[in-house]
Order: sequence, then C-alpha cells, then structure tokens
Amino acid sequence: MDQKPKINVDGLQFEWNTKKGQFLFEGQDAVLFWIDTAMKTFFDTIEEISGEEASTLVFEATGFRQGLVVGEYFRGIKNVNISQAADLITNTYASAGWGKTIVKELNTEAKTLLVELTDSWEHKINLAQNKKLGGNFLPAHYAGIFTGLFDTNIWYKVIQHQIEGHDCTIVEYFPSEVTVSQNIHELSRKRESEHIRQLEILVDEKTRELNDLVKKLSSPIIPVLDGVVVVPLLGQYDEERSEELIVKTLNNLPPYQAKYLVLDLTGLDRDITHHTASLIEKLGSAARLIGTETILVGISAELGMIISQTDIQLSKFECFQTLQHGIYYALGQMGKSIV
Repeated sequence: MDQKPKINVDGLQFEWNTKKGQFLFEGQDAVLFWIDTAMKTFFDTIEEISGEEASTLVFEATGFRQGLVVGEYFRGIKNVNISQAADLITNTYASAGWGKTIVKELNTEAKTLLVELTDSWEHKINLAQNKKLGGNFLPAHYAGIFTGLFDTNIWYKVIQHQIEGHDCTIVEYFPSEVTVSQNIHELSRKRESEHIRQLEILVDEKTRELNDLVKKLSSPIIPVLDGVVVVPLLGQYDEERSEELIVKTLNNLPPYQAKYLVLDLTGLDRDITHHTASLIEKLGSAARLIGTETILVGISAELGMIISQTDIQLSKFECFQTLQHGIYYALGQMGKSIV
C-alpha cells in the first residue's frame, strides 16, 4: 500500500505520509480540521476565555500577522508582480478550502483594492456559532497580505458581511496608520481605564461605608444612669460632622429621658478650633431648650487655656476635670448618689 499518496489540484501539490502522520500542502506541513465542529470549538474557547472584545482583537491581530507572512513571502518571489501574487494566493487558498476569494479594483499605485469573500471558512464558523455579525480574521488577514505585498501598512473596512444576508462579504483595503499593535495598546489602555474606574467606584463605596461607620462610632450616646447620658467628642469636627452630632444627640435625648447631658471633651484634638468651641456651645444651648442641662468634662488645663482664647463663652455650663466628677454632680443635682 502506498503510504505517500499525492494529488495535484490546479497545479498545487497535496501529499500524505501516513507512516509519519503528515499532511503536506505544497511540500509544507499542514493540518486539516472540521470547520463547524473542531474549528468552531477552537473559536468558541478563545471567545470564552478572552471575552468578546479581546477575542475580536485576537482574531484580527492573528489574521493580520499571518497574512503579513504570506504577503512578504510572495513579494520576495522574482518575476511575480502584485496582481499575479494576488491570483496565486487566492487560488492557493481556494484549493485549501478557504472559500472563494476575488480581488477587484486593484490599484497598485494608490495601493487600494476590494476583496469579495464567498463561503469562507470563517463565515461557516460564524454560521455554526449562530452569530449575526461576521468575523474579522479574514478581512484582517488580507490586510496583512497586501501590507506585505505593497510594503506599506494596509488596513480594511468591511462594506458588507455575507452572514447579514448578502451573497458575499466585501472588504475595502487602503493605506492607513492603523496597526494591530496600536489596537492592542488601545484595548490595554481601555481595560486599564476600566479597571481604574472600577477601583474608583470600589473606593467610593468603601469610603461611604467607612464614613457611615465613623458616624455610628464617633460621638456615641451612652446612657450611664437614669436621666444621665454621656456623649464623648472625638477628633475634629467639620460642618457636616457637627450637624450629624447635633441632630443625633437632640433626637436621642428625649427617648432616654435625659436630664443631664455630659459632654466628654477628653478625646478632642488639642488643636481645638473656633468651630469646635461654637459646636459645644450650640449643642449645650439646644439641649437646654428641650429640658436637658449640659455638663462639660475632660477639660484639661491646656484645653481650658485654648477655649479661653476664643470669644465663645462656655462658663454657662458646669465644667469638671473628669467624667467621674461630672456624673457625681449630675446625680447630686437629682438627689441621688452612688452607694
């Protein structure tokens, strides 16, 4: 039995070496795949792993670069002009099952042309995938071929896709500064921008969560005894945080039936501002309006000197050095004591 059968189709040589498991096309190793099963699975897998946008760029870049190899090879053949090379390539591809390809309006001076693709293997894969839009591997592939033949960067524009109901796919080719490398970089930058945007969204969400947590934890209302609540002031207070403190405190004093509000100033920043001093006065005065007396505790000598330098008068409130003294005072005013 002949283990090296050969066949010549339109001047192209096909050969098999079954002993070595080889299929040769024009003396070169080649491989055969079923289009609507094996090749479809190959395309599906790339799209599944890479995602739709990235896989489109993968097919485009691969098609172009493979075509560039073909174009540069035929450009190096002596006594073969571009028109002849185009015919040789399309005939070779037809014999290899790439579908029918016709090159039209080839202008070697302007380096422009039209290509008609009918029943290409990519079209058949797209049909098997139930796609509504045609692929870009072959359009980019011929852009690579003519980039190699013209020795000028050629890009493409798909005029129509066969899968859209037309008799064939028509692609226009022309010199351009667009390159697959540029497209890859643009996709990378786009993905980087999207990643940064997602990080910014995540940071904003976490910041809001943290702010909500800080609001809950900062200046908590602590009911220590019947009629006595303690609110520790912590850190610095801007306008938003001050408003939050006042609203939260005044809304919770009635439910606790608080007769005394003890403001603990121990945790305030030493660099107390006029705004913070005003906040203390405003909160104490507002509490008095709903029947709750305010006591200030935790005033160190240093803090007392800082407060005295402002034009805010806090002397209308009872002041004590420690929280313990403030609570004892409140209980005494209510006729109670700790036994």
